[in-house]
Amino acid sequence: MYLRPRLIPCLLITGMRDLVKTIKFKNPRYLGDPINAVKIFNEKGVDELCILDITASSEKRGPQMDYIRDVASEAFMPLSYGGGITSLEEIQQIFHMGYEKVVLNTAFYREPGLITKAAHYAGSQSIVVSIDVKTELLGKKNCYICDGKEKTGKDPVMLAKQAEALGAGEILLNSISRDGTMQGYDLELVKSVAEAVSIPVIACGGAGEVLDFKKVLSEGKAHAAAAGSLFVYYGEENAVLINVPNEEDLIKYEII
Repeated sequence: MYLRPRLIPCLLITGMRDLVKTIKFKNPRYLGDPINAVKIFNEKGVDELCILDITASSEKRGPQMDYIRDVASEAFMPLSYGGGITSLEEIQQIFHMGYEKVVLNTAFYREPGLITKAAHYAGSQSIVVSIDVKTELLGKKNCYICDGKEKTGKDPVMLAKQAEALGAGEILLNSISRDGTMQGYDLELVKSVAEAVSIPVIACGGAGEVLDFKKVLSEGKAHAAAAGSLFVYYGEENAVLINVPNEEDLIKYEII
């Protein structure tokens, strides 16, 4: 574990340029303006932000370049972007806007050679492969693309190894089954992938409290923890409020 593990807010946007939050990749709830959220995270001093356009691939469109440029212009922290990327030219544009990393999911499955091209262009450390996993009957883990709409029939450990071999420098491992539930990460899933590859694994899907960060970093052996609901909801009624865990809790659970 790093001396100060990365805790990463993951913001979901749509083709309507809305900030939303899903539950198990369904029923997106409108939360407000993504750029306002970025400004608040600036003030709160988060380590980095991940911006994901969750409808781009399923809508068969590319990144909203003008809009994600506006987002980047407001951010004072390192940014990663994923959603609808299908070409090296798009990746180059996104890096020129100031994003430090790109996140590839559907493109990784449909055009794996793009990972290698992107890694040669920007360096492996800037290329993140996102693997979205659903727990199915009898606990079988299956990977999906297109915002969880298309089943690949592939195993997450196998895909993670393939991503590493192609040149990816990081895995964003998202549990569809835990997404938005705030019931904790899928520790078994995270550990199985983290132990299978030598590149960092960012766990996502299920964080509901600071203790979940501790568990996924120690028991799950993740290198970093990403979350959505924990950073955008507050209280038992899930009121919309951009927030970050306080330092006292991070110290209490020995996260920092």
